[in-house]
This record gives sequence, structure tokens and C-alpha cells, in this order.
Amino acid sequence: PAESDSELHKRAQPEGVDVSSHQGNVDWAALKSSGVSFAYVKATEGTSYKSSYFNQQYTGSYNAGMIRGAYHFALPNTSSGATQANYFLNNGGGWSADGRTLPGALDIEYNPYGATCYGLSQSAMVAWIRDFSNTYQSKTGRYPTIYTTTDWWTTCTGNNPSFGATNALWIARYSSNVGTLPAGWSYHSFWQYTSTGPIVGDHNKWNGGSAGLVKYARGSLMRISSEDS
Repeated sequence: PAESDSELHKRAQPEGVDVSSHQGNVDWAALKSSGVSFAYVKATEGTSYKSSYFNQQYTGSYNAGMIRGAYHFALPNTSSGATQANYFLNNGGGWSADGRTLPGALDIEYNPYGATCYGLSQSAMVAWIRDFSNTYQSKTGRYPTIYTTTDWWTTCTGNNPSFGATNALWIARYSSNVGTLPAGWSYHSFWQYTSTGPIVGDHNKWNGGSAGLVKYARGSLMRISSEDS
């Protein structure tokens, strides 16, 4: 059967992966040959964890010809947003305008160790995220990509709309479509659409063409908007 417009658009969108120490040493050449063109790599968590596989994954994806960036798993109950942003920046989370490096991403989601919202009120969570985001921007000139789910964002920030104007959205939803986005974002920039994809599990789509992805890496595109999608 003929492909729909949406299927054609999805196929044209650059494919990416995200990885952490769970994936160990990644076969980047195999991923590249399968059509993967970008990667987000876990660097840090809180202020006491650095991924032991970061160099293999961050440098390996780059050497395979991919655009790549680092991400930080937030633990908002352990220290301030600024403290964690600086820890991230000091341990691989930086950005450069080489066209191959994505701005760092803040992974802010369900707490794997306890209370869903880390014991923070919605207003305190918004303040924590803003502290992280503003600190990262002050040091790099770029606002971090925000990775989250609509459900977590609604529950733990009260569906706060104030980040959509500055931060690119990386939405997680394992489905055939992205669904409803958090308030403030009319468009997502990245979509983590499966945790059971080839080779590494987590696979993502960039919501645009390959030229837009390079622009986002370089810094000439802040996030996906109606003009870019």
C-alpha cells in the first residue's frame, strides 16, 4: 500500500539513539550503517555519578560520523539545579558550535529511587529546572534540551508552560505518534518512540530534516517551531 504523508515524513526524519552504561560498549559502526545519524549519551546523574562508558559512547558515536550530545539524569532532591548543571558541564556535558555536538540534555522524569516528583512541590520543581537550564545557558550560550514525558511534566510541574520558548523538547512516548505535548511546546524537537529498537533499544526521531538537525547542533536553530517542522 501507498505510504501516507505522515509515514513519509517520519521516514525522512533523522534517526537517533540514546545510550547509557546499560548498553556498555556500543557498536557505533553498525548503528551508523543501519541509518542512525545522531546520539544522546548519558554523562552524569545527580552529583556523584559519571558513566564509565561515556568516552566510548560519546567519542565513538562522533568517530562513526554521528552528531552527538550528552545528557544528565536529574536528581532534584539531592542538590540544586545549578550544582547539577555545573557537575554535568565539568564531566562531558559541554557544547561547541562544530555542527556535530548537540546542546546537553536534561533528563527529568519519574524517580527510579522513590517519590515520583522527588518530594518537590510543583513550584519547587519548576524553580529547580529553571536553575539548571539558566546555569547551563550562562556557561554555554545554549539552553539544554529537556527530555520528559507529558504525564510526568503535568504531575510534577503542574504542566508549566514557561520552558517552551527557550528549551527544545525531547518527548518520550512509545507509540505510533507523539500524542499531547506538555504545555508551552507546540512542537517537539526529538521523539523517543521506542525502547526496543535495533542494537541499543532506545531510538529517537528528529522532528525535521537533516539540515535542521545540523542547525540545532550548530546553534543557528534554537528548537523546532512551525517554520521548521
